[in-house]
Amino acid sequence: MPEGIAPELLIVAGLLAVIVAAFFVGRRGGGAPPDDDGTRRVDAPGQPLVVAPPEAVVEDEATATLEPSPDVGEDIAPPQEIVLDEPPVAAPPEVEAPPRPTLRERLGKSRKFFADRVLGVFSGVPDEETWDDVEAALIQADIGVGTATRIVEDLRSKAKEQRVQTEDDVRALLAQELVSLFDRDLDRGLAFAPEGVTVWLIVGVNGTGKTTTIGKLARDLQERGRTVALAAADTFRAAADEQLDVWAARSSAQVVKHQPGADPGAVAFDAHAFARARGLDVLIVDTAGRLHTKTPLMDELSKVRRVLEKETQIDEALLVIDATAGQNGLVQAKEFAAAAGVTGIVLTKLDGTAKGGIALAIEDTLSIPIKLIGVGEGIDDLEPFDPKTFVDALLG
Repeated sequence: MPEGIAPELLIVAGLLAVIVAAFFVGRRGGGAPPDDDGTRRVDAPGQPLVVAPPEAVVEDEATATLEPSPDVGEDIAPPQEIVLDEPPVAAPPEVEAPPRPTLRERLGKSRKFFADRVLGVFSGVPDEETWDDVEAALIQADIGVGTATRIVEDLRSKAKEQRVQTEDDVRALLAQELVSLFDRDLDRGLAFAPEGVTVWLIVGVNGTGKTTTIGKLARDLQERGRTVALAAADTFRAAADEQLDVWAARSSAQVVKHQPGADPGAVAFDAHAFARARGLDVLIVDTAGRLHTKTPLMDELSKVRRVLEKETQIDEALLVIDATAGQNGLVQAKEFAAAAGVTGIVLTKLDGTAKGGIALAIEDTLSIPIKLIGVGEGIDDLEPFDPKTFVDALLG
C-alpha cells in the first residue's frame, strides 16, 4: 500500500470504480443475453428471476385481428365433441340356403325301383306275361301278395276297357289304382285336446326312429307357439333319457324323468301332473322300444296307457315304423294296434328304402292312417302324409 494514503480513501475509490464500470456496461445494451428459446431474463432488485414470453410475430399486419379475451366470469362454451364419420361397414353377403329336396327326390330309391321293376315291363300293349311281371314287381316292393294281386286284377280289367296302348297310359292307370288303396276320408291331422294338456303316446320297436320322431314333433310344436313336455318313460334302454335331453334342448321342451329302471307308468303319470300344473300345451310320452313278440313288454305298454287314461284321455297313440322293415312292419302294426290302441302311423326312413310300397300295404290291410313320414335325418325332415302326393312322387 502507498504510503501517505489513508485506507478509507482506497475503499471509497474502489467502490466508485465498480459503479462507473456498471454504468458503462448498461449503456452498451446491457442486461442478460437472451436464452436459447428467445426469452430475455430480467433481473429486478430484490425480485426472483422471471421469464418474459417473446413478442408475438405478426406476418401480415394488414389482415391480423385481435380477438378480445373474455371477461372474468363470462360463460365460456364447453368444447364440442368431435365426431368422426366412420367409413360404412359393408354388410356380409347373404348366403341363400340350399333348397330343400322335394319328396320326389327323397323317394329316389323307391321311385327308381318302381320305374325299373313295375313300369319297366311295359313296352306296348300289355299281355298276360306283362301282368305277371307287374304283380311280381309289386310284391318285391313290399306291397304284399294279396294287395298286389288285387291291384293287377283291377289294372288288367281297366286296361282292357280303356284300351290302354302306351306306357304313359299304364302309368296314369297305375297311379289311380294306388291312390285308391288309401282311404281319402281318413283324418290324417294330429289330434289336440279341446282343453287342458294334449297327450301323445309314441310307441314302436327299437331302432325305428322313435325318439328322433319325438324331437321333430316337439320342434314343430315349438315353432307353432306351443309349449311341450317330454316324458322319458323309456326307462330300460341305456342312455334313452340322455338322447331325449338332446332333442329337448333343440326344441326348447322340458323333460320329466325318473331313475333308470323306474316304472314307466309312474313316469307318465308324473309327467302329466307336471305339464298340467304348469299349463303346458302338449305332453309327448316316449316309451321303451319293444319287440311285438314279447308279450310281457306289450302288457306293460298297455299298463302305461291305462295309467294315463285314469288322469286324462290320450289324443294320439302314434306307432313309428321303419319303412326298411318291409312286411315285418305290417306285423308290428297289428300287435301294437291291439296293445296301445294305435291311432296313426309315422313311417320313417322312407328316403333310405327302395320298398316304399309298405305304405300302401299298411293302410290297405289295417285301415290305420299314415299321418307323418320321415324323409331324412334333419330336425325338419318330418312331413304330413298325403296319398296323392306320395304316389305321384313314387311313380315320378
